Amino acid sequence: MVRRAAHLLGGLALAIACAGAAHAGGDEYAAMLGYLVDSRIDGRALSGAEGRIAVNMAAGDLNKQANLHAMAAGGAASAQASARQDTRGDRYDLPMHASATIGGNALVGASGIASINQASGSGNAETNLVTATLAQQGIRETDEAALASFGSIASAGGQDAGGPVPPGTRRVGVEASALRGFEGVLQLNQIAGSGNATDNQLSISVQTVP
Repeated sequence: MVRRAAHLLGGLALAIACAGAAHAGGDEYAAMLGYLVDSRIDGRALSGAEGRIAVNMAAGDLNKQANLHAMAAGGAASAQASARQDTRGDRYDLPMHASATIGGNALVGASGIASINQASGSGNAETNLVTATLAQQGIRETDEAALASFGSIASAGGQDAGGPVPPGTRRVGVEASALRGFEGVLQLNQIAGSGNATDNQLSISVQTVP
């Protein structure tokens, strides 16, 4: 993975240098954007990891991502978390081709809470939210109103796409070799495209053992 990262960084530096040398208008920027619309986690990334895992990967422009975890323990414990993502008036480019993928042996044998956001494209919003409470007052149920009070709001609307959407291929996926043996809570948002909004919310309240 280190060798691959160095290769990617070298390629990115070359793309930036070429774009700076050309400086002929918007074409070199469009070419660079095309280079940056593939988001991929592979190799043995995070394999065997334990505990709290939070990953945000964005390839493109004007993407918003958040991973929020709130935990509390005690006689009258309470945990809350909230997120608001809202963008209006931004102008973004629409990539013709985009992909967000988890492959290889990524997260194989990992355990705990894994919150992952992957975006390839422009003007997207992604949120993962987990609240967990370990209290002595017993197990409590959370209704929709309570979830909304400490939930997440994501909006990718109100943005200028800069013209009609060009034809192309946009893909998301998890390969069969990835995530094998994972145990715990897994939150995954994958977006390939533009102007999308997605979120995951989980709230748990558990009674302590006497």
